[in-house]
Amino acid sequence: MVEHGASSPLLEEIQGGGVGGEGWCPPMGNQLKKLLLPLHPAEATGSPAKPWVKRELSAQGKERPYPCGECGKTFGRLTHLKTHQRTHTGVKPYACGTCGKSFGHLSTLTTHQRLHTGERPYGCGACGKTFTNPSDLNKHQRSHTGERPYPCGACGKRFSQQSNLTMHQRSHTEERPYPCSACSKRFKYLADLTVHQRSHTGERPFPCPHCGKSFSNNSHLMRHLGTHTGEKPYKCSGCAKSFTQHSNLLQHQRTHTGEKPFECGACGKRFGWSSNLSRHRRLHSGQKPFQCSQCGKCFGESAHLLEHERTHTGEKPYRCPDCPKTFSRGSHLARHRRLHAAERGPRPALVMHRGL
Repeated sequence: MVEHGASSPLLEEIQGGGVGGEGWCPPMGNQLKKLLLPLHPAEATGSPAKPWVKRELSAQGKERPYPCGECGKTFGRLTHLKTHQRTHTGVKPYACGTCGKSFGHLSTLTTHQRLHTGERPYGCGACGKTFTNPSDLNKHQRSHTGERPYPCGACGKRFSQQSNLTMHQRSHTEERPYPCSACSKRFKYLADLTVHQRSHTGERPFPCPHCGKSFSNNSHLMRHLGTHTGEKPYKCSGCAKSFTQHSNLLQHQRTHTGEKPFECGACGKRFGWSSNLSRHRRLHSGQKPFQCSQCGKCFGESAHLLEHERTHTGEKPYRCPDCPKTFSRGSHLARHRRLHAAERGPRPALVMHRGL
């Protein structure tokens, strides 16, 4: 029982609007407010004399009298400030009784506990899919409505989620916030770092069910599966060309539209693919991030590193269809095949005969 005049994380959660909000049953949240808030009217509003004044002004967005001493952010309620301060102090007063994980907000704990209970109370009216919290439901519903409320200021492309916009914006900048602890290489996306780290550990957690070959990431496995099934479910409406992955279709469609959303900040040149922009930027920076593990030689492109590594391994994957000769580079095979073409001589011209 909380003594009169004292504060508690639960009371702060009720005062700050957490109870009755996301993750809470509205009737139960309202009942808790009725029971507990009258015991603490001064703390509920931050004003013992006129408890309704600051609440009304805050609701109108005109007054935010409670500043955070750490970052300067201001709040309309003292309880909102106290809840925010946990982001600086790291205090997490709400512990899960099942796994012991702690949280800074009671509503976050409530949502987390549904992982243990399996409860998914928020259902999509369009397809029936259920979710543990309303924010995930809202994100999902945009897949039905097509709503994309987050535009990129650089290229105008729109996204259904703020997190997707944030990741996309890194394609316009050089920001790479995820460093590899093994080789200091940096990445724009956490998923790319995770895949890269497997190049150090040798982990290949995605096996092919047909031949047993394993891959470091799921997209490489999906691409490989197409070699067994021949399935290419993503068709271009412009030329009927098909692809094994949706992302490859999207990239291909830019060859029809001429769209080049990726601009170099140094010279203004634009590209249809983020990878081409990254490669181009190395011309300005002189960066050569791809290093040979055998001799230490560095390259600006991963394809050049792969070609170089064959000088160490002796691998020659390009076979001539006209003779048994093999080559380490595709360009060498193309040059060799011209010799066969010269030996055969020019092809006879096709003659059209009238009346046939």
